[in-house]
Amino acid sequence: MAIAILTSGGDCAGMNPAIKQFVDYCFNKKIEPFLIYDGLEGLIDGNIKKASYDDVAGIMHEGGTKIRSSRSKRFFDLEYRKQAFENLQKHGIDKLIILGGDGSFRALDQFYKDFGIKFIGIPATIDNDIFGTEYCLGVDTALNIIREATDAIRDTSASFKRACVIETMGRDCGYLALVSAITCGAEVCMIPELDYDLEVIGKRLKQELKEGRKYIVCVVAEGCSKNRCTTTNELVRWLEEDVGIETRATILGHIQRGGNPTVYDRLMASEFVTFAIEEILKEDSESSVIVYNKSEFQFVSIDYVNSSKYEIKKELLDLARRLVN
Repeated sequence: MAIAILTSGGDCAGMNPAIKQFVDYCFNKKIEPFLIYDGLEGLIDGNIKKASYDDVAGIMHEGGTKIRSSRSKRFFDLEYRKQAFENLQKHGIDKLIILGGDGSFRALDQFYKDFGIKFIGIPATIDNDIFGTEYCLGVDTALNIIREATDAIRDTSASFKRACVIETMGRDCGYLALVSAITCGAEVCMIPELDYDLEVIGKRLKQELKEGRKYIVCVVAEGCSKNRCTTTNELVRWLEEDVGIETRATILGHIQRGGNPTVYDRLMASEFVTFAIEEILKEDSESSVIVYNKSEFQFVSIDYVNSSKYEIKKELLDLARRLVN
């Protein structure tokens, strides 16, 4: 019996611990583990290698993915999916574990319908925006990187009586910015999910500055484009010209995807993979996605994951409402 693992879409911390657990656990179960390099593109190109202990030695603490990732347009073409299937047949592989987002799961779901290659999807994206799961691999590390950066930026803002605008990732989902603003004690949080009024916020900030506030921390999601504030640079101009405080901007960018995986992401990676392997070995199991809700792991269908758009919990949104008015 042979199982392969691949990583697809955006990378995140926690993928390497998952890959290591996959190889180690497969050997423990007397299963042949294979590594597919370069994601779906590597599946098409036949970049598939039988794994050894040496392939995963010393990668537990590394961010990113040692087997690399990709986004593949070719995989939407049946001709290339057939080529990918033939590559798997050469190695006797009929089961896949994939770490990625809902787009990657949809791709393999079509692959399963075409050729019957069963798979389990593991949600791995720092945006934490996959419907049906409260937690995606890599989120905890990303939040800790943002926290460390925000704490450091606050130090210099306080020293110079400045405002700072910190832009996090989150094109369609403001989860990273929201949680970071709450846990870092920001004065302003702007995310796509919450309406805000710059005039109202400006009045509040000016009053707080009069009453002794020495600096302002504003955390904004990159996908925040409501009202008249569409870019981080516009926020900087607004703070300087309307609120009247010297301001600096920091766009964290891809630093949020890398870095040393936290203990929590390492543990979750190990649990995700272990349960995924156990599930895919069951004769009556179907292709599915493993999710984590209310401290429990569950398996749900691809159709369920794709049935709706992820929404941040109301309780979290309520915690941040005071930062947008």
